[in-house]
Amino acid sequence: MFTGLIETTGTVISLTPTDGATRLVLAAPALAGRWRTGDSIAVNGVCLTAIPLSEPTHFAADLAGETLARTTLGSLSTGATVNLELPTPAGSPLGGHVVQGHVDAIGKFLSIVPLHLDLATTDWRLTLELPDQLTSQVISQGSITVDGISLTVARVDLPRIEIAIIPHTYKSTNLHTLKPSSSVNIETDVLAKYAAAQRTHSEEDWLTPAYLLANGY
Repeated sequence: MFTGLIETTGTVISLTPTDGATRLVLAAPALAGRWRTGDSIAVNGVCLTAIPLSEPTHFAADLAGETLARTTLGSLSTGATVNLELPTPAGSPLGGHVVQGHVDAIGKFLSIVPLHLDLATTDWRLTLELPDQLTSQVISQGSITVDGISLTVARVDLPRIEIAIIPHTYKSTNLHTLKPSSSVNIETDVLAKYAAAQRTHSEEDWLTPAYLLANGY
């Protein structure tokens, strides 16, 4: 489990398709020595399995076909900046919100606009366009994960949403590198998913311990 509080950013070294999984190699000097074979690392909000390499600041991850189909990782270019987060240890404070690292769909980045003249201290307004299947899972003041970043929805004008971005988040994540019409990974709040399921489920007793367990809660 993650919380959407980005620890650092990394850089794409290579993305190599093979006959099987696609191999992604990243440089993450700030996290060097903190991963072991099989550890989970969220890369732009996608939970991946780390494979350490001989270069201690680099790690690899294999991308299955399902990951390539559901996320933006397959379109990463060499030198791209990605958001990185290690899992939250049990018992640690949850500073963001519960993030599973299971991307629901791809959204479109429309713009990020400064609200003040001083670019060193200004906050920003981020506008995204969501795919139809996620519009029922978003509310104003609700949580959403964008490329792994835990954010709060400020305004809903579906299919568009607006999000307030503080200076630290703008500088410390990949948001400042995105261009209009860029694709971003979206994971909606797990509680919003249950609420949406309740509205469409035909049975009153759908929210059972077995259902929660099966859906990773």
